Amino acid sequence: MSAQTDAADPTAPDPGLYGPDSVTWRVHADPSMALAGLRALLLQAVHPLAMAGVVQHSDFREDPWGRLFRTAEYVGVTTYGTTAQARRAGARVRGIHRKLAGIEPESGTAYRVDDPDLLRWVHCVEVESFLSTAVRCGLRLSDAERDRYYVEQLTGAELVGLDPATVPASVGQMAAYFRDVQPSLRVTAGAREAARFVLWPPMPALVALGTPARPAWVALGTAAFAMLPRWARRLYSLPGLPTTDLAATAAGLAFRSGLLVVPDALRAGPHLKDARRRLEVAGELP
Repeated sequence: MSAQTDAADPTAPDPGLYGPDSVTWRVHADPSMALAGLRALLLQAVHPLAMAGVVQHSDFREDPWGRLFRTAEYVGVTTYGTTAQARRAGARVRGIHRKLAGIEPESGTAYRVDDPDLLRWVHCVEVESFLSTAVRCGLRLSDAERDRYYVEQLTGAELVGLDPATVPASVGQMAAYFRDVQPSLRVTAGAREAARFVLWPPMPALVALGTPARPAWVALGTAAFAMLPRWARRLYSLPGLPTTDLAATAAGLAFRSGLLVVPDALRAGPHLKDARRRLEVAGELP
């Protein structure tokens, strides 16, 4: 059932923007999302204006964990929440973005956070990271399903204020977008700061010294770096060799396989659980 059907019949259960038969539900429920999220952060950072917006208009330095959790919350709500919940979340983001502008310190370039080019960059980085990481970690999707994911994500692009006609809607279009934008990308001081967080985030002493959290996180962050495209790794002055790609894929497969052992009842996020309950009551799950 689609959101359009739900809008026509207010008594029908609300599957949200995508619904349980979507590729989006499969990708965003995959255990690889944790790794994909870090990859997306690293890739987003190589756009100087996008990174300036993060540094100048978020509490990234003061509360990096909070920022990560809020991003995960947004993805969860817009993927699995009701249509109204997703639209409210998008409206909040658009409202915040409209108020923010600044100057990138290294180039002196002025920017607005709601500039379509910046919004498109952030959108493309996120959805390409989610899809490519899931596939490399072992989620089986056909070529048609991969294209369908990008088509579905046009809804998410529109939610943050983009014209869907200006957003890549297939694997081929996404690859062309990244080829076109590469000349404008570089690693700034802000990007290096973000990279240091990915590899060595702040942790309470008891957690860092008394648990395996630190080495586990370093392994995850290292895998996220290795998952980057070769051209992005080179921007960070990291190896862009094919052997790195092979090692990253092997690490991703191991990471996902390890998490798949965990029962789904423990692995599934709260928004997915809520959506399942909502649709199970109505008998709408496939």
